[in-house]
Amino acid sequence: MAGFTTRTIHAIEEIDKGAVTPPIYTASTFLQPTEGGEGEYEYQRGGNPTRDSAQRTLASLENAQHSFLYATGMAATATALGTLRAGDTVLMNLPVYGGNYRFATIELPKRGVDHRFLLDPNTLSDADFDDSVKAVFLETPANPTLRVSDIQRISELAHRHGAIMIVDNTFLTPYLQRPLELGADITVQSATKYLAGHGDLLGGVASTNDDALAEELFKAQLISGGILSPIDSYRLLQNVKTLALRMDRQQENTRKIIEFLEQHPAVAAIHTPGSHSSEEAEIQQRQADGKGAVFSMELAEGRDVRAFLGRLSVFGFAVSLGGIESLLCLPAGMTQGAYAASDLERSDIAENLIRVAVGIEDVEDLIADLDHALDAA
Repeated sequence: MAGFTTRTIHAIEEIDKGAVTPPIYTASTFLQPTEGGEGEYEYQRGGNPTRDSAQRTLASLENAQHSFLYATGMAATATALGTLRAGDTVLMNLPVYGGNYRFATIELPKRGVDHRFLLDPNTLSDADFDDSVKAVFLETPANPTLRVSDIQRISELAHRHGAIMIVDNTFLTPYLQRPLELGADITVQSATKYLAGHGDLLGGVASTNDDALAEELFKAQLISGGILSPIDSYRLLQNVKTLALRMDRQQENTRKIIEFLEQHPAVAAIHTPGSHSSEEAEIQQRQADGKGAVFSMELAEGRDVRAFLGRLSVFGFAVSLGGIESLLCLPAGMTQGAYAASDLERSDIAENLIRVAVGIEDVEDLIADLDHALDAA
């Protein structure tokens, strides 16, 4: 098999008229054979050549048989969780992205689907599975605490009880972690983040090697219509070609920034994938090829987080992550703003916890920006 970056560029072989990039097919409908039967494409909602090209590329990166693109990351997650039926239960890690939390606590109950939050999925055992549990949903590393869960062990446990494993792989992407190879049944990502990587496109992707699940994921595109447009599919297809290059730079920047922050007296704690315990460090090293470019931190007692934020000039104060620009946010009131107060407390998400998403800027400028802001705090 060709290397990762080679596949981001050359996974699609049939390109029209010798062009080095594929065309964008914006047609809403396609002519059908008058002698009967159906053409390869009929209507954009059901299939589009540009979206298919992007889907084939992403499937190649995941080592998946099937990938499906949706209008947003939440649309992909909603589709994966939409495979559950009334009476089913899903086990989900806590903390989890606020959109996933909303879906579990607001939407799933309307469908008769129950949920149980897990503070540490690594402690799951056979006793946690009853006949109603039909899925386990994991974010690893978790947002925003960066807690790590053992995909392979939990997948084996879920399968032993007839449940499927869904993994949100947004933070690491298939460049650094491939959950399907570790036993997951469906992997979902917000393509808005690292896959697109430029902060100007919304999208989501769900991938699987299971033909029956693939049929459900496809039907959700057809029935709900929450598809990625041809133009955005093309832009994603082009942007993903630099995924490895961007993530290498982002990870290197992150490593140097953390080295700086570890020595700064204004920083009390830094949370990275594997930092919670030696067990999680071993899991992260075993199942992933890197730690990514997101971490969270807490300022020392007496430091003013708002003064810190107000003095930043390179880092942006905004939700989202994975783009070429560096961003930070306060999850308690932003990405996890939908949480009940009790769940925020259970998740160890303090009001002053800062999530940092590192971009590709010159690391010296990023460190200087943080240093200046920390002094102001």
